[in-house]
Amino acid sequence: MKALRVLFLGLSVLLPAAAAAQDFPAKPIKLIVPFPPGGPNDIIARVVGQRMSEIAKQPVVIDNRGGQAGVLGTDAIAKAAPDGYTIGIVSASALVINPTMEKVPYDVAKDFAPVTLVTTVPEMLVVASNVPAGDMKELIALAKAQPGKLNFASAGVGGMPHLAGELLKLTASIDIVHVPYRGAAPAINDLLGQQVQMAFLDLPVLLPHIKAGTLRPIALGAPKRAPTSPDVPTTAEVGMPDLLIENWYGMLAPAGTPEAIVTALNRLANEAMNDPQVRQKLADQGLTVAGDTPGHFRNYIGSETQKWARVIKAAGLASGK
Repeated sequence: MKALRVLFLGLSVLLPAAAAAQDFPAKPIKLIVPFPPGGPNDIIARVVGQRMSEIAKQPVVIDNRGGQAGVLGTDAIAKAAPDGYTIGIVSASALVINPTMEKVPYDVAKDFAPVTLVTTVPEMLVVASNVPAGDMKELIALAKAQPGKLNFASAGVGGMPHLAGELLKLTASIDIVHVPYRGAAPAINDLLGQQVQMAFLDLPVLLPHIKAGTLRPIALGAPKRAPTSPDVPTTAEVGMPDLLIENWYGMLAPAGTPEAIVTALNRLANEAMNDPQVRQKLADQGLTVAGDTPGHFRNYIGSETQKWARVIKAAGLASGK
């Protein structure tokens, strides 16, 4: 009899969750983007979110919450109701780099329910047009001949472009100076104006300038060449296989979201990402569609945290928490 009561209680908990998942989504979904409109995070959310809306027959409403390199918007996801109706697409900087470098208001391992890795974005190393280096070998030789004289721009302290530059310094044993900007656009403006000499940045924001010939590509930090820039070698091809640098964006729900709802979100997101038009739109931006399981994405976040923690420690970038 006692066993039957326990079974009944267990079913009374599971059945409502299962029923909710079967009907999910029954109302609009809010998709938080922790950056202003126009950047890669926003583009990804709008392309994938639009297809999710069409499949689910419910609106997917983009909510841009910029600030503190993605920390503010990411914290809003953590503090949302865990019902699947407020989710977000978050970058590596907010989930891996910032929490390693400084104190943030959320615990990545405890405050989120990973849904799926959405896209990976290779970082490309470019130089200003007046830099007398046409390839990686020449650039490293130039930096070694002028220690502390060459600057590398980033989209802000703690972002993937910043860590990419630090990894280049460590891998090539060169002394180059970090110049942080508030976003990729002002960093590119100063590259074009020859105020800084080089930068690793997300491929999508660099493509127009590479195609126009106003910035010179050196290498792509990805396992294979990008279809949008087939003539640019990978870092492995130029003899630096450890300089593998890809930004990435993943979908999260708040911790406590029922597993059945997380599974439904995963299924919906992956169906959207597998749509040929979605894949093509993202590929045109230099983005590679990923898509995986919640468990695999959780493990991926863990492995990326370990990788970049080593770089942060070696570069002396971690502040006291």
